[in-house]
Amino acid sequence: MFLALRDLRRGWRRFALVGLVVGLVAMLSTVLTGLADGLVRDGTSGLRALPITHLAFAPHSEAVFSRSTLDERALRRWRAVPGAEATPIGVSFVNAAPVGGGRSIDLALFGVRNGSFLARESEGIHGSGLNGIVLSSELREEGARLGGRYRIGGPTAAALRVQGFTFGGSYGHVSIAFVPLSTWQRIAYGSPGGRFSAIALRLPPGVDVAAVDRAAGTETKTKEAAYDGSPGFSAETATMTLIRAFLLLISALVVGAFFTVLTVQRTQQIGLLKALGASSWFVLRDGVGQVAMVILAATAVGAAGGTAVIAALDGGSVPVALLPGNILTGSALLVAAGIGASLACFRRITRVEPVISLGAQP
Repeated sequence: MFLALRDLRRGWRRFALVGLVVGLVAMLSTVLTGLADGLVRDGTSGLRALPITHLAFAPHSEAVFSRSTLDERALRRWRAVPGAEATPIGVSFVNAAPVGGGRSIDLALFGVRNGSFLARESEGIHGSGLNGIVLSSELREEGARLGGRYRIGGPTAAALRVQGFTFGGSYGHVSIAFVPLSTWQRIAYGSPGGRFSAIALRLPPGVDVAAVDRAAGTETKTKEAAYDGSPGFSAETATMTLIRAFLLLISALVVGAFFTVLTVQRTQQIGLLKALGASSWFVLRDGVGQVAMVILAATAVGAAGGTAVIAALDGGSVPVALLPGNILTGSALLVAAGIGASLACFRRITRVEPVISLGAQP
């Protein structure tokens, strides 16, 4: 690496320029990673917090609650599975108007059955059980108060008393709220009955999910797989992935173009090295090492800057999340793309003949 280090010292301005571009791309990529993770967390935090392992939906509903309707027959079949816990859940999006006037709020309404593990293990539902509405703690900032009343479903609907506040969470970027399943059924269907959106499950290892699905007429997803049904989840994820892919492509093109020009400028130097006995592999290794040092340093600085931006934004109104694993993965892809692009330009090294060092054409 003697020649690579010497060239870096002598031409540091050139390398600093390409390093600046790579660093800015790394910083932008890191910020976008944090934003993508934040959008995923914000859109599914309410679902993530549910104490479940799986969700059973109606067939072909694609994990979308509004497309799924199940009944007690499917619930009885899942409850017959040894070691399994199953309880119905209803999910819909509503607007709640405060009694007496004031600012209405949008809610992702979760209907749960009293006495079920969903009700027992949800914060804010205690004492005599769920008999009103339990709101996301985030709604305190929008004026929601303990004991306040909200009307859902029009002026003739019954007013629900705010019984408590649960964890700050949302579904589809809408704050969550819990109500009794019978109340949810009246809001969603007009009357209490045996219908609900899905079945929340806690399954022990070894359950033949496919066999139970066939018997119950359901389509079961793991909790993580059910995130895809959250409104906007797939589109947001695909958009962020596409933007990050373009950033990788831009970085690879910039690095490839820079080192192609640099290799052309060093053609006589490479010819002289070969005339002195250096192999193509030696020269290639020296050049790739030089590229790796520049890209690694620039990416590290850019990723550190992007991490600082994410940390500053975390907890504010912008939905970001600081997940070191995802940031490291994105940085590693950026480094790999840059080195891979540089290898394409180093093909010229194997074609350089020693006679070029004398100013002659091979």
